[in-house]
Amino acid sequence: MTVSPRSNWSYPTPIRFGAGRISELAEACKAVGMSAPLIVTDPFLATQPMTKNALEALKAAGLKAGIFSDIKPNPVETNVYKGLEALKAGNHDGVVAFGGGSALDAGKVIAFMKGQTRPMWDFEDIGDWWTRADPKGIAPIIAVPTTAGTGSEVGRAGVITQEATHTKKVIFHPLMMPKIVICDPELTVGMPPHITAGTGLDALAHCIEAYCAPGYHPMADGIAAEGIRLVKEYLPRAYKDGADIEARAQMMSAAAMGATAFQKGLGAIHALSHPTGALYDTHHGLTNAVFMPYVLVYNRAAIEKRIERLAAYIGLEPSFQAFLDWVLQLRKDLGVPHTLAGLKVDNARFDEMSEMAPNDPTAGGNPVPINKESARKLFDNALAGVV
Repeated sequence: MTVSPRSNWSYPTPIRFGAGRISELAEACKAVGMSAPLIVTDPFLATQPMTKNALEALKAAGLKAGIFSDIKPNPVETNVYKGLEALKAGNHDGVVAFGGGSALDAGKVIAFMKGQTRPMWDFEDIGDWWTRADPKGIAPIIAVPTTAGTGSEVGRAGVITQEATHTKKVIFHPLMMPKIVICDPELTVGMPPHITAGTGLDALAHCIEAYCAPGYHPMADGIAAEGIRLVKEYLPRAYKDGADIEARAQMMSAAAMGATAFQKGLGAIHALSHPTGALYDTHHGLTNAVFMPYVLVYNRAAIEKRIERLAAYIGLEPSFQAFLDWVLQLRKDLGVPHTLAGLKVDNARFDEMSEMAPNDPTAGGNPVPINKESARKLFDNALAGVV
């Protein structure tokens, strides 16, 4: 019989990890000074027992809790501003970001915007724009992930789509880091296989890109390498048996590890994925998974030695080809499309997407620089299936 590990961590923020720890939500809210928390979640989760139970538990503990769920799978600025209206209308003094990456990102940005007077886009993650914010106006955040992919629960930013330009932008501030994270793998048990695959491969993309990003950050490298090992060992198990609580717990760890590691940087997987998701509303993790092998091959000359060491660590033959073959087989085993056509993406907007990708904030972390021409080649390869 397998069991879920249980522990308390303080890296990179206080994390209460283990099955059943959602029962501590009300106490956690009180610990960070919330008396009227707003649960921010997505429309589907708002109808589910886990969310309803969390809301009732908060109310039973004497907290004036509410819920906001008008969040798209790729959250847009309208979602944030409507959530901000709900926060203020209900006199809420904090946010419980509850769900997958969309709810976590939107919830964090809603809490961030609570006391700001400038437009949201004035705080995009460019230079020192975050210093424009009034830190006293940022409401406390508790994060409760219900998927194991984005790792947004341990991040200091939120990705929001600007509707006018169909561009994904990163809103950043150090105080957007949740005050407490509750990682309860039991909340992920109900995830269907295709969501398990997409979110799990998102965690893998974060770890791979962080590991391959140029620059000196051995702590991030170590976290990323172990996260990749956990994905290799446990994602197929979680996909095959959604009730495997040990596999669910280890994937929840891998997700948080990916987001912790990618402070070192991301790369072209995300730079290509962001415009694709913004224009075609594709699932972010699944889109990352489609681009993964094409970007690995594009970066091969710069990362081959690193990938050889990584392959050996996770139990493969120490070669780039062995690692690439593993990625391709894992995608196949998890039902991930090999090409963009499987995401219902064609080449109609490739010129536009090729302009957007090199300007994405993640592009700068790619080991091999990308420009409009190389981005177009990667999009073409991902549509044709040329690895």
